[in-house]
Amino acid sequence: MRLANKVAIVTGGARGIGKAIALNLAEAGANVAICDVQSGEDTAACIEELGRTALALQVDITDKSQVEEAVGQILSKWGKIDILVNNAGITRDGLLMRMKESDWDAVLDVNLKGAFLFSQAVLRPMLRQRNGRIINIASVVGLMGNPGQGNYAASKAGLIGFSKSLAREVATRGVTVNCIAPGFIVTDMTDALTEAQKKSLMDQVPVGDMGQPNDVAAAVRFLASPCARYITGQTVNVDGGLVMD
Repeated sequence: MRLANKVAIVTGGARGIGKAIALNLAEAGANVAICDVQSGEDTAACIEELGRTALALQVDITDKSQVEEAVGQILSKWGKIDILVNNAGITRDGLLMRMKESDWDAVLDVNLKGAFLFSQAVLRPMLRQRNGRIINIASVVGLMGNPGQGNYAASKAGLIGFSKSLAREVATRGVTVNCIAPGFIVTDMTDALTEAQKKSLMDQVPVGDMGQPNDVAAAVRFLASPCARYITGQTVNVDGGLVMD
């Protein structure tokens, strides 16, 4: 699962799961571009400490011109793009009867449109080199639903369908497209939960524990590697058994 001298883009890589993904790819040998609405300089510094090169770009992933400019900068620096991880995502939770239209639009724009724009922007160089990996971070919520997250569930279910369609479009050109659907992962949001709330969540998970960001990152690393060359159009659940097909 080595990725020596590969070039990877991680959206939403400034913190949390995205940062773990970026560092794991760098540990495998990849050079990494962090594309985030927040500053990714801290993540970039950690990557360079690992002996790889990094680029931190502040990008609104819902803006086509900003996405295309970022991809252009990455190509200017490294001359290629091998891996795209569409990780950036937001939540704006609320019961559907009271959900604001702006909250629906914001979640669909970041979680789904952002993945569309970045995938579209990297396809030409990937197809030209006849090799590439696109990995979309979905969620078990996109498979099972969750009260109060109609917008988030729709965006993640849409991402899974989008990935399958794109996988069929580019399979003959050496580009694979897959999804990872995390379950309950330790993040800033879960840190704010009470012990009772955490226990309630864990009662639903067969392994009885929350996942760590690096559990998701390890799955990304596998799908980005030559080991996964014959896997495309799939959704890998990293959820401790929460969802079993």
